[in-house]
Amino acid sequence: MPPRVALVALLLAGLSGPAVAAENPKRGEDLLKRDCASCHAVGRTGESTHKFAPAFRTLGQRYPVESLEEALGEGIMSGHPDMPEFKFDADDVGDIIAYLKSIQQR
Repeated sequence: MPPRVALVALLLAGLSGPAVAAENPKRGEDLLKRDCASCHAVGRTGESTHKFAPAFRTLGQRYPVESLEEALGEGIMSGHPDMPEFKFDADDVGDIIAYLKSIQQR
């Protein structure tokens, strides 16, 4: 490919927009283990240590897991005083949602 054509191809590729980062469910799992596992069951099995903390694998039985995106990004809060507020950045939210989708019980 002539250098001029290669340069044009490279420039056009850059105009197509930024690459979207792939979601990383393992990273989402790690974030939830770090921030949530002291009260919630965050895996495919196990019981929550806090009696009012739902197991994350059952969240999809109550509402679509995707509906948590906004709350996770803007600051998720609960109606009970024991739960601290958590706020995650956009990359974290995508990874967390991908993980939660992967563990939902049907």
